[in-house]
Amino acid sequence: MKQSKKKSNPPAAATSEKPLTKVRPSGGGDDLNVDGRRRVVIEGLRPEIDGGRFPIKRVVGQPVVVETDIFADGHDEIGGVIRYRHEREQHWTDVPLIFVENDRWRASFEVREQGLYYYTVTAWIDPFRSWQRDMRKRVAADQDVTVDLLIGRDLIKASALRADGADAERLTAIATAMEHGEERELTLKTVLGQELTDLMARHADHSWPTLYDKELAVIVDRVRAGFGAWYEAFPRSCATEPGRHGTFQDCEARLPYIAGMGFDVLYLPPIHPIGRTFRKGKNNDPVGSPDSVGSPWAIGAAEGGHTAIHSDLGTPEDFRRLIGRAQEQGLEIALDLAFQCSPDHPYVKHHPEWFVQRPDGTIQYAENPPKKYQDIYPLNFESDRWAPLWQELKEVVVHWIDQGVRIFRVDNPHTKPFAFWHWLIAEVKRNHPDVLFLSEAFTRPKIMYRLGKVGFTQSYTYFAWRQTKSELTQYFTELTETDVREYFRPNLWPNTPDILTEQLQHGGRPIFMSRFILAATLGTSYGIYGPAFELMESRPQKAGSEEYLDSEKYEVRAWDRDRADSLRELIGRVNRIRRENAAFHNDENLMFHHVDNEELVVYSKRSVDGVNVTLTVVNLSPHSVHSGWVHLDLGALGLQADKPFQVKDLLTEAYYTWQGPRNYVQLDPHVLPAHIFLVQSNL
Repeated sequence: MKQSKKKSNPPAAATSEKPLTKVRPSGGGDDLNVDGRRRVVIEGLRPEIDGGRFPIKRVVGQPVVVETDIFADGHDEIGGVIRYRHEREQHWTDVPLIFVENDRWRASFEVREQGLYYYTVTAWIDPFRSWQRDMRKRVAADQDVTVDLLIGRDLIKASALRADGADAERLTAIATAMEHGEERELTLKTVLGQELTDLMARHADHSWPTLYDKELAVIVDRVRAGFGAWYEAFPRSCATEPGRHGTFQDCEARLPYIAGMGFDVLYLPPIHPIGRTFRKGKNNDPVGSPDSVGSPWAIGAAEGGHTAIHSDLGTPEDFRRLIGRAQEQGLEIALDLAFQCSPDHPYVKHHPEWFVQRPDGTIQYAENPPKKYQDIYPLNFESDRWAPLWQELKEVVVHWIDQGVRIFRVDNPHTKPFAFWHWLIAEVKRNHPDVLFLSEAFTRPKIMYRLGKVGFTQSYTYFAWRQTKSELTQYFTELTETDVREYFRPNLWPNTPDILTEQLQHGGRPIFMSRFILAATLGTSYGIYGPAFELMESRPQKAGSEEYLDSEKYEVRAWDRDRADSLRELIGRVNRIRRENAAFHNDENLMFHHVDNEELVVYSKRSVDGVNVTLTVVNLSPHSVHSGWVHLDLGALGLQADKPFQVKDLLTEAYYTWQGPRNYVQLDPHVLPAHIFLVQSNL
């Protein structure tokens, strides 16, 4: 067991949320500690998560679009800016807010490096813009503006004192010309012109500004946090000979196969020593045989725990070499992070206080009554020694970072305290901002969302069980069109070693194709558990179960990856489409379109710049040919209603000419259950 060299309790601030601002009910007359000249109100600011307790999420290069309501008493014009800075910067950068409608204002800034950004809003009464607006009205009404010009002159002179260099000289020159009674028409042209408007905006009078009462945060990750294709594989099943326990070297030999399908991340289940006490047998048999290999999630044996490597897989040097070979293939290795122990884990002997002690002196094993998991001991986060436990688990993460791991898939994080994850992820990212954490929490929505708020980079979803058109439409509308999109990054998996849905059990090849295309095109990040997926493994352990028969969780499997019916080619083609089309690199522009058939779902995506537009049509039925009329929102697609346009099916290379919002589609699931169209401009 690796011990931390520096022992200190986790900082208290990291284990609790930012305290709420205390607000005293109004009604008293003694609130004169505020400056009554600050007349502007700022409210309704978005994005803001839970009153600013949690940061929003972005990846490098993405914009942060801020909207807020800004207004004041009376009729004065208002000015305002977004202020933002990276955590390492001392000074703010200002971006002018632009009026939208109904007192709503908007502006944006781009995050350009990893780490934390902060942003807020400040706004003020703008005397010059108010004067200039009224001056235009007076001139249009042919009123005497002699005194009004003097008022404007004083405003310009004040701005000249705030400016410097050429701006100061130009403002002074304009004010001087007004004093000397320059020709009226020339003066009016100058004071109402765009040059002066811009000069005065740069040096506006910010007297008595209102500053929003919070500095909000943005956590910025590298691009892989926002876009990527994951492939899960058990290293012990990578051997070329049936029955032999695979090694990291065998995994190296599989890398071209995985990279050739276009994946970005290779996720490995736990690679640690497996406990022998109560070791599970094949098909989750609670009584294993002497040759049972056990579950990789029963972590820890005499050889070591969470920082050790199963000897049958290889050595630490072998693992580091695998990481290097993967990088050469364009792949990153993601490692499973499962904070639980087998009864043989060194923690059990050296730190029994980190586990729940039963009245009979035994340690509480995991269970979900009536199910029992005697091969796993949960950690007790309510132990009096919780702080050293937190530190030790942080050291586990740092150990694997030192080996070259930058992505962790976290097993069942919802069974550990939110405060722990909030602290751990912040501590890790402080020194390693490129580290990503994927939350594997199939639990209630609010718990899943909370894990996203406290720091998890990405999250598994309910996608596997959202199967009808209405279910898909409602769920992905929630994920992409509400505040959820600001902190919850979905990673879509049609299957996992724990999830073989009934739909996959009975839908045959068509359902594997359609579920794959849905996952890969609805979300920017998705994953499959292979080779079970591309080889369409569909045998459940028993009727009504989502467990696989002969599950890799409990035995070494041999896979014929070169089978003629493999989905390998389709997967590679779709991953190339994803990479080559920027529309698939963001989730915010997902839009569902109407189609008059409940077995067809249609949705478009477009790139941030609006140039790249895709339209995906999927037949949800694995059994029947379905057709229908698609009703497109042409404006959202950048198309004109009175001109024809062309769509190219990126799966088949076929071209179609369409016109108007209503167009016909037909899909045979036994051939190809989907179109992925590139929408080209009007002809």
